[in-house]
Amino acid sequence: MKLIYIVEDHDVIRDGVVQYLSLSGYEAKGFGTIESARSAFESTVPDLLIQDVMLPDGDGFSFAKKVKEKYAKLPIIFLTARIDESDRILGFELGADDYITKPFSPKELVLRIQALFRRVDDVSTVTDNVYRYADEDNMMVIDDNEHVLLINDNPIALTAAEWRIVFYLAANAPNLITRSQILEECFDYNFESYERVVDTHIKNIRAKLKPGSWIDTVRGYGYRFSGKKV
Repeated sequence: MKLIYIVEDHDVIRDGVVQYLSLSGYEAKGFGTIESARSAFESTVPDLLIQDVMLPDGDGFSFAKKVKEKYAKLPIIFLTARIDESDRILGFELGADDYITKPFSPKELVLRIQALFRRVDDVSTVTDNVYRYADEDNMMVIDDNEHVLLINDNPIALTAAEWRIVFYLAANAPNLITRSQILEECFDYNFESYERVVDTHIKNIRAKLKPGSWIDTVRGYGYRFSGKKV
């Protein structure tokens, strides 16, 4: 049974989400403060963190950033009343896998969670695939057996979302890939307002995939993986 932490200071919302997730087959635990959630992490790390942003004892963005620094592969969904695009972009820059604004549908939340866990489980499935790509003087290895990406034998820490994007681009190289295709194939949804989220993920990925230049921007269209398969 997947364990989900919900950090939300509104009692009615928090208790409602906990109950709905429990009825949907998950083990859900709610926390009204960042400090109580932090204490819970010290004893047990969940399979998913659902994080509000505005909390009485701190900022949810800052807490999520610290969680990601320690548990890079932990999926995070922001559930917040902060609806500005800049806030949504910030959430994804911090490594969030999804961003849901209030008011929200509990049924939609569960569907998003189910889709997220399917993606995470698919990524962790053992296969016999190890791919190698060259870019100028650098070598990238994508090991789907161990869910590891190496550049010149150095491991690169990617979030689950970043891994899916890199793997999808590399698997379809040298084809041009639109933002809509990335949303549909890597995130199970396609809303125009989310296309900038793809740009944010690409920005984060490029910062990590050093040395070398692995992803090209095709202005007005999307992206293309520039590594050559060897």
